[in-house]
Amino acid sequence: MSAPAIPVIFSPARRAMRLRRATRRQLKPDAARFLAEDMIEDTLERLAFLRHQPARALILGDGTGELALRLASGGTAAEGAADIDLEAPYPDTGFDLIVVLGLLDAVNDLPGALIHLRNALAPGGLVMAHFIGGQSLPALRAAMLAAEPDRPAARIHPLVDPRAAPGLLQRAGWKDPVVDTHTLTVRYQRLDRLVSDLRDCGLGNALAKPAAPLGKAALARARAAFAARADSDGKVSESFEIITLTGRRSLAGT
Repeated sequence: MSAPAIPVIFSPARRAMRLRRATRRQLKPDAARFLAEDMIEDTLERLAFLRHQPARALILGDGTGELALRLASGGTAAEGAADIDLEAPYPDTGFDLIVVLGLLDAVNDLPGALIHLRNALAPGGLVMAHFIGGQSLPALRAAMLAAEPDRPAARIHPLVDPRAAPGLLQRAGWKDPVVDTHTLTVRYQRLDRLVSDLRDCGLGNALAKPAAPLGKAALARARAAFAARADSDGKVSESFEIITLTGRRSLAGT
Protein backbone atom coordinates (compact mmCIF):
# COMPACT_ATOMS: atom_id res chain seq x y z
CA MET A 1 0.00 0.00 0.00
CA SER A 2 1.40 3.40 -0.97
CA ALA A 3 1.94 6.06 1.67
CA PRO A 4 -0.75 8.73 1.88
CA ALA A 5 0.02 11.94 0.02
CA ILE A 6 1.28 14.80 2.14
CA PRO A 7 -1.02 17.83 1.94
CA VAL A 8 0.65 20.79 0.25
CA ILE A 9 -0.15 23.70 2.56
CA PHE A 10 3.06 25.68 2.09
CA SER A 11 5.04 26.67 -0.99
CA PRO A 12 8.76 25.84 -0.77
CA ALA A 13 9.48 28.68 -3.20
CA ARG A 14 7.57 31.20 -1.07
CA ARG A 15 9.20 29.83 2.08
CA ALA A 16 12.65 30.39 0.55
CA MET A 17 11.61 33.83 -0.68
CA ARG A 18 10.49 34.99 2.76
CA LEU A 19 13.81 33.82 4.27
CA ARG A 20 15.80 35.72 1.64
CA ARG A 21 13.68 38.80 2.24
CA ALA A 22 14.15 38.53 6.00
CA THR A 23 17.91 38.16 5.58
CA ARG A 24 18.00 41.39 3.54
CA ARG A 25 15.75 43.21 6.00
CA GLN A 26 17.94 42.17 8.93
CA LEU A 27 20.63 44.46 7.52
CA LYS A 28 18.51 47.50 8.36
CA PRO A 29 19.45 49.15 11.67
CA ASP A 30 15.83 49.24 12.85
CA ALA A 31 14.93 45.67 11.87
CA ALA A 32 12.93 43.60 14.35
CA ARG A 33 15.31 41.02 15.81
CA PHE A 34 13.53 40.06 19.01
CA LEU A 35 12.59 36.53 17.92
CA ALA A 36 16.06 35.69 16.60
CA GLU A 37 17.71 37.21 19.67
CA ASP A 38 15.47 35.21 22.01
CA MET A 39 16.14 31.96 20.14
CA ILE A 40 19.87 32.57 20.00
CA GLU A 41 20.16 33.30 23.73
CA ASP A 42 17.99 30.27 24.50
CA THR A 43 20.24 28.07 22.37
CA LEU A 44 23.41 29.27 24.09
CA GLU A 45 21.90 28.80 27.54
CA ARG A 46 20.83 25.25 26.70
CA LEU A 47 24.26 24.39 25.32
CA ALA A 48 25.89 25.68 28.50
CA PHE A 49 23.47 23.73 30.69
CA LEU A 50 24.03 20.53 28.71
CA ARG A 51 27.79 21.17 28.56
CA HIS A 52 27.65 20.39 24.87
CA GLN A 53 30.68 21.84 23.09
CA PRO A 54 30.22 21.06 19.39
CA ALA A 55 33.20 20.83 17.08
CA ARG A 56 31.04 21.32 13.98
CA ALA A 57 27.66 23.03 13.82
CA LEU A 58 25.04 23.81 11.19
CA ILE A 59 22.85 26.90 11.71
CA LEU A 60 19.67 27.21 9.65
CA GLY A 61 17.39 30.24 9.49
CA ASP A 62 19.55 32.83 11.27
CA GLY A 63 19.45 35.87 9.01
CA THR A 64 21.49 37.85 11.54
CA GLY A 65 24.49 35.49 11.44
CA GLU A 66 24.89 36.12 15.17
CA LEU A 67 24.66 32.54 16.40
CA ALA A 68 27.37 31.25 14.06
CA LEU A 69 29.67 34.07 15.25
CA ARG A 70 28.96 33.33 18.92
CA LEU A 71 29.66 29.63 18.44
CA ALA A 72 32.80 30.30 16.40
CA SER A 73 34.16 32.46 19.23
CA GLY A 74 34.06 29.34 21.39
CA GLY A 75 35.98 27.21 18.88
CA THR A 76 33.08 25.67 16.96
CA ALA A 77 33.33 25.40 13.19
CA ALA A 78 29.89 26.85 12.47
CA GLU A 79 28.33 27.11 9.05
CA GLY A 80 24.96 28.32 7.83
CA ALA A 81 22.72 27.83 4.85
CA ALA A 82 20.51 30.61 3.50
CA ASP A 83 18.34 28.48 1.24
CA ILE A 84 17.66 24.97 2.47
CA ASP A 85 14.86 22.57 1.67
CA LEU A 86 14.09 21.04 5.05
CA GLU A 87 11.85 18.46 3.41
CA ALA A 88 14.80 16.89 1.55
CA PRO A 89 17.91 15.15 2.89
CA TYR A 90 20.66 17.62 3.73
CA PRO A 91 23.62 17.22 1.35
CA ASP A 92 26.17 17.08 4.18
CA THR A 93 26.22 15.08 7.42
CA GLY A 94 28.29 14.58 10.56
CA PHE A 95 27.30 17.71 12.50
CA ASP A 96 27.69 17.70 16.28
CA LEU A 97 25.02 20.38 16.52
CA ILE A 98 22.19 21.58 14.28
CA VAL A 99 20.16 24.64 15.25
CA VAL A 100 17.06 25.68 13.32
CA LEU A 101 15.67 29.15 13.95
CA GLY A 102 12.08 29.64 12.88
CA LEU A 103 11.85 27.56 9.69
CA LEU A 104 9.77 24.61 10.85
CA ASP A 105 6.56 26.64 11.08
CA ALA A 106 6.08 26.34 7.30
CA VAL A 107 6.99 22.81 6.19
CA ASN A 108 4.47 20.41 4.70
CA ASP A 109 6.15 17.24 5.97
CA LEU A 110 7.24 18.07 9.51
CA PRO A 111 8.00 14.44 10.51
CA GLY A 112 10.11 14.10 7.38
CA ALA A 113 11.98 17.33 8.14
CA LEU A 114 12.73 16.09 11.65
CA ILE A 115 14.09 12.82 10.24
CA HIS A 116 16.37 14.68 7.83
CA LEU A 117 17.73 16.80 10.68
CA ARG A 118 18.47 13.69 12.73
CA ASN A 119 20.19 12.02 9.78
CA ALA A 120 22.48 15.02 9.26
CA LEU A 121 23.84 14.67 12.81
CA ALA A 122 26.93 12.77 13.82
CA PRO A 123 26.27 9.91 16.27
CA GLY A 124 25.46 11.52 19.62
CA GLY A 125 24.91 14.89 17.95
CA LEU A 126 22.34 17.38 19.23
CA VAL A 127 19.60 19.24 17.40
CA MET A 128 17.64 22.26 18.62
CA ALA A 129 14.74 23.66 16.64
CA HIS A 130 12.86 26.82 17.63
CA PHE A 131 9.69 28.04 15.90
CA ILE A 132 6.44 29.79 16.73
CA GLY A 133 3.52 27.66 17.87
CA GLY A 134 -0.23 27.51 17.75
CA GLN A 135 -0.97 30.09 20.45
CA SER A 136 0.87 32.84 18.58
CA LEU A 137 -0.56 36.08 17.16
CA PRO A 138 -4.04 36.21 18.73
CA ALA A 139 -4.41 39.96 18.09
CA LEU A 140 -3.50 39.57 14.42
CA ARG A 141 -5.89 36.64 14.02
CA ALA A 142 -8.74 38.67 15.52
CA ALA A 143 -7.96 41.60 13.22
CA MET A 144 -8.02 39.37 10.13
CA LEU A 145 -11.38 37.89 11.13
CA ALA A 146 -12.78 41.38 11.63
CA ALA A 147 -11.47 42.41 8.21
CA GLU A 148 -13.52 39.75 6.42
CA PRO A 149 -16.34 38.80 8.79
CA ASP A 150 -18.51 37.09 6.17
CA ARG A 151 -15.95 35.08 4.19
CA PRO A 152 -12.58 35.10 5.96
CA ALA A 153 -9.70 33.95 3.79
CA ALA A 154 -6.74 31.88 4.93
CA ARG A 155 -4.17 34.55 5.72
CA ILE A 156 -2.33 33.15 8.73
CA HIS A 157 -0.49 29.85 8.71
CA PRO A 158 -1.78 26.85 10.59
CA LEU A 159 0.71 26.38 13.43
CA VAL A 160 1.89 23.38 15.44
CA ASP A 161 0.24 22.59 18.75
CA PRO A 162 3.08 21.79 21.18
CA ARG A 163 1.02 18.92 22.60
CA ALA A 164 1.51 17.11 19.27
CA ALA A 165 5.27 17.64 19.20
CA PRO A 166 6.39 14.73 21.44
CA GLY A 167 4.71 12.24 19.13
CA LEU A 168 6.38 13.85 16.11
CA LEU A 169 9.81 13.53 17.70
CA GLN A 170 9.24 9.89 18.55
CA ARG A 171 8.14 9.16 14.98
CA ALA A 172 11.29 10.89 13.71
CA GLY A 173 13.53 8.72 15.92
CA TRP A 174 15.00 11.51 18.05
CA LYS A 175 16.67 10.27 21.22
CA ASP A 176 16.11 12.02 24.56
CA PRO A 177 13.43 14.27 23.03
CA VAL A 178 12.31 17.35 24.94
CA VAL A 179 9.55 19.81 24.02
CA ASP A 180 9.02 23.04 25.87
CA THR A 181 7.50 26.44 25.20
CA HIS A 182 7.63 30.00 26.39
CA THR A 183 5.84 33.17 25.34
CA LEU A 184 7.14 36.54 24.23
CA THR A 185 4.81 39.53 24.45
CA VAL A 186 5.46 42.52 22.21
CA ARG A 187 3.45 45.74 22.28
CA TYR A 188 2.38 47.66 19.17
CA GLN A 189 0.66 50.93 18.43
CA ARG A 190 -0.21 49.99 14.85
CA LEU A 191 -1.12 46.84 12.96
CA ASP A 192 1.19 47.85 10.12
CA ARG A 193 4.24 47.77 12.40
CA LEU A 194 3.35 44.24 13.53
CA VAL A 195 3.12 43.10 9.90
CA SER A 196 6.47 44.75 9.13
CA ASP A 197 8.08 43.01 12.12
CA LEU A 198 6.75 39.65 10.95
CA ARG A 199 8.45 40.18 7.60
CA ASP A 200 11.68 41.18 9.34
CA CYS A 201 11.49 37.95 11.35
CA GLY A 202 10.92 35.73 8.31
CA LEU A 203 7.28 35.07 9.17
CA GLY A 204 5.67 36.36 6.01
CA ASN A 205 3.11 34.37 4.05
CA ALA A 206 4.37 31.06 2.66
CA LEU A 207 1.00 29.48 1.87
CA ALA A 208 0.82 27.52 -1.36
CA LYS A 209 -2.47 29.25 -2.22
CA PRO A 210 -2.25 32.71 -0.68
CA ALA A 211 -5.36 34.86 -0.54
CA ALA A 212 -5.61 38.07 -2.52
CA PRO A 213 -4.42 41.22 -0.69
CA LEU A 214 -6.94 42.91 1.55
CA GLY A 215 -8.95 45.68 -0.08
CA LYS A 216 -8.98 49.19 1.37
CA ALA A 217 -12.22 48.70 3.30
CA ALA A 218 -11.11 45.33 4.73
CA LEU A 219 -7.72 46.74 5.69
CA ALA A 220 -9.42 49.64 7.47
CA ARG A 221 -11.57 47.18 9.44
CA ALA A 222 -8.47 45.17 10.38
CA ARG A 223 -6.64 48.27 11.60
CA ALA A 224 -9.67 49.40 13.60
CA ALA A 225 -10.14 45.97 15.20
CA PHE A 226 -6.47 45.86 16.14
CA ALA A 227 -6.56 49.37 17.63
CA ALA A 228 -9.67 48.48 19.62
CA ARG A 229 -7.61 45.96 21.63
CA ALA A 230 -5.25 48.68 22.87
CA ASP A 231 -4.64 49.29 26.56
CA SER A 232 -4.82 52.72 28.15
CA ASP A 233 -1.37 53.59 26.78
CA GLY A 234 -2.58 53.05 23.21
CA LYS A 235 -0.58 49.84 22.66
CA VAL A 236 -1.79 46.35 21.81
CA SER A 237 -0.11 43.28 23.33
CA GLU A 238 0.73 40.57 20.80
CA SER A 239 1.97 37.12 21.82
CA PHE A 240 4.51 34.80 20.24
CA GLU A 241 4.53 31.23 21.56
CA ILE A 242 7.98 29.76 20.91
CA ILE A 243 8.25 25.98 20.73
CA THR A 244 11.70 24.46 21.23
CA LEU A 245 12.43 20.87 20.23
CA THR A 246 15.66 19.25 21.40
CA GLY A 247 16.95 15.75 20.87
CA ARG A 248 19.91 13.67 19.78
CA ARG A 249 20.98 11.06 17.33
CA SER A 250 21.86 7.84 19.10
CA LEU A 251 25.50 6.93 19.65
CA ALA A 252 24.89 4.00 17.33
CA GLY A 253 23.98 6.44 14.56
CA THR A 254 20.40 5.26 14.20
